[in-house]
Amino acid sequence: MTYKTIYLQHDNLRLSAMVQGPENGPVAMLVHGFPDTPHSWNGVADGLAQAGYLVVRPWLRGYTPGSVSPSAAYDPFNAGLDLLAWRHLFQGREVHLVGHDWGAVAGMAAAATDPQAWTTLSLLAIPPFQKVERAWRLLPKQLVLSAYMLEMQSASAPARLVDNQFGRIRAFWNSWSPGWKYAESEIQPVFDAFSNSGVAWAATRYYRSLFTLHHAPTRSIYALSRKPLKVPTLVLAGENDGCMQAALLEPMVDARYFPKGVRSCTLRGCGHFLQAEQPGAVLQELLAHLRGQDRIH
Repeated sequence: MTYKTIYLQHDNLRLSAMVQGPENGPVAMLVHGFPDTPHSWNGVADGLAQAGYLVVRPWLRGYTPGSVSPSAAYDPFNAGLDLLAWRHLFQGREVHLVGHDWGAVAGMAAAATDPQAWTTLSLLAIPPFQKVERAWRLLPKQLVLSAYMLEMQSASAPARLVDNQFGRIRAFWNSWSPGWKYAESEIQPVFDAFSNSGVAWAATRYYRSLFTLHHAPTRSIYALSRKPLKVPTLVLAGENDGCMQAALLEPMVDARYFPKGVRSCTLRGCGHFLQAEQPGAVLQELLAHLRGQDRIH
């Protein structure tokens, strides 16, 4: 299915989004993560559009040349504010927010900041963090899986992402989604995006922002991560996720922090990029979640 590109000027950045589907349908906003682009949502987006949703796929700030600026902040708190700015384009409409990886973290920030803005929230590959301390038995393994975050702190990290024909990015895809035989056409949009040195630089800044507690956005994202999410929420994980282990869901999803309800599900036979690996299964779970709330509203 074809899409058009729309633009939004926000925070002195030119943000971009891919849009497809019926103009008068409820809105499904699909947000990508790292190292990724909105293209990984292709199969899910087509299915949602065919089901009657207007599908909006924003690029995270910093992932397009127009949204790269040395004076801008690249962190999930500001990315969440971007999502709220996109949402304001659809005043009076139901908007379902779906995020993967950094898109999920930004989605949680946006939902915690303004829960009334969203009809539903769906999180892929990232669990909610309100009760992260409950996962202490899993933390040794998770620290190993998350060691790449320290790599992202280096000034040489942007160059390393693109060296050897994007070998580091390919290694992330291979280890985070083990066994996934993706086509070159599926990873090529990521190579195209990261071939811009500004994009590679901005993408690594998200990881650096996790450790800058002297910056207000970093303190804000940690504060927001502890807040209840007052939006009906779906949490999906891939059984073989090599980045964020699926076993985190059980201890970290606490229904008391989801007064509008929460459901979690682990998809068998897929890894971190579950929306690209198993778009049909993800679409089925999303439609059940979205349609349930559409009927309520």
